[in-house]
Amino acid sequence: MKKNNLKIVKIDKNKSLFNYEKKVLIKDLLLDLKLGYYDFEKENPQKVKFSLEIDYVDKKPSNDKDLKSIVNYSRIVKLIKKLVKNKHYNFLETLAEDVFDELFKDKRIDKISLQIEKLEIMKDCSSVGIQISKRRSHDNV
Repeated sequence: MKKNNLKIVKIDKNKSLFNYEKKVLIKDLLLDLKLGYYDFEKENPQKVKFSLEIDYVDKKPSNDKDLKSIVNYSRIVKLIKKLVKNKHYNFLETLAEDVFDELFKDKRIDKISLQIEKLEIMKDCSSVGIQISKRRSHDNV
């Protein structure tokens, strides 16, 4: 008679069987700020629009009583306001990199898509700007 070679697998109750793919959306955050390379941009504030999609992964569902269980959109808006208040940026790209650097401090965040538009800089256009997506590298380089 042959012995059965089946193994019993125990599931650790502290580990989740699911991964959540979550996304925070911030659309059309409008700020008046001094932003730009040219002297007239440094002297006068202009309307700038920010839109973000922030993808993050979590192994747990959100806890309705714990603000730290989510990526908080209010904190992100405050962070952007603080960045543009404390520093003049010549280029949208350098502002975007500072936003990325701050947001990627949250290890749950996997990808950020950021769009920044100047709304009043060119009379023939409703806006001009940039769109950059940045993903966390999971390589151990």
